[in-house]
Amino acid sequence: MIELQGIYKRFGEKDVLRDVNARIADGEIFALIGPSGSGKSSLLRLINLLDAPSAGRVLVDGVDIHADRSRELEMRRRMGMVFQKPAVFNTTVYENIAYGLRFRGVPERAIRETIRDVLSVIGLEGYGKRRAKTLSGGEMQRVALARAMVTDPDILLMDEPTANLDPVSTETIERLVHRINREFGTTIVLATHDMVQGQRLAERIAVMMDGTFSQVGTPREIFALPKDRDVARFVGIENIIEGVVESNDGGIAVIDASGVRVEAVTPLQTGVKVCLCIRPEDITLGYARKAGTSARNVFPGKIVAIRPLGPLTRLVIDCGFELVSLITWKAAEELGVQEGTEIVVSFKASAVHVVQDRT
Repeated sequence: MIELQGIYKRFGEKDVLRDVNARIADGEIFALIGPSGSGKSSLLRLINLLDAPSAGRVLVDGVDIHADRSRELEMRRRMGMVFQKPAVFNTTVYENIAYGLRFRGVPERAIRETIRDVLSVIGLEGYGKRRAKTLSGGEMQRVALARAMVTDPDILLMDEPTANLDPVSTETIERLVHRINREFGTTIVLATHDMVQGQRLAERIAVMMDGTFSQVGTPREIFALPKDRDVARFVGIENIIEGVVESNDGGIAVIDASGVRVEAVTPLQTGVKVCLCIRPEDITLGYARKAGTSARNVFPGKIVAIRPLGPLTRLVIDCGFELVSLITWKAAEELGVQEGTEIVVSFKASAVHVVQDRT
């Protein structure tokens, strides 16, 4: 449905977007994730015709939406936009939601029926006469979402829609996003700095760094198989270890990492500088090497730091290089870990994602 072709956006001397390319399918939930200032909001503004690219094309169903200004209103009517801060008018919930329908000349009876249905969908039945400004942040965001929904857009653009909301309100908005996509087939493009939210919601994710897409793929590809060190760091892979391929036998490589030899699955050959990416949850801890273990990598280490992390415990272990491991509170108690504890670290060769180090 949406195709981005060589998009550039320049403000003064600064390129905010640089050679952005992607194809977004009809009915897909497509997430833009990346740090603040990476260009996510600027890209949504181009798709929504709130701004124009300095170069490149935005196509919707094959139509270059910025080329023919006479079709701008037609294209805008196919889209809905929900912003980071809930934007509501200082009037009733009913009037807020009715605004876009009245602008399109929808009869009042049809407006009443539509708003009744949409209030049920967003869980705000009976709120029609309430002043929108008196609602909580999560309720106001649901009203803003309803106002976008009632115009039946083909494309729904969402810019950090839960950034200022509590966890319960965030979960409500995410359920609504899934429901809108599933029941109405709406194409949804969602910008978020919350990488886990992108993983929960999207069928595909684009990681935006410094104004361009560093990687586009499924959640599994992005979070388990990051393309480079920067993407790996952003998606939460804390263990990024530099090394050099020492040998490779049939795709099983031995990598020298600060004098410690790590085995990993990779086609990269001898002499190549690499980064080893190991997710903390893929690391197993114990006090002795387990008999019959399939893990090729088993190292002695010492716990140098312990920190609670929600329902988990984060351990930093010195194995000649530092490794971060995440274990449950119960596992931490059973192991009796504390700073200075000698421990055995193990992980499989297949748990190591190897990327070439181009720095």
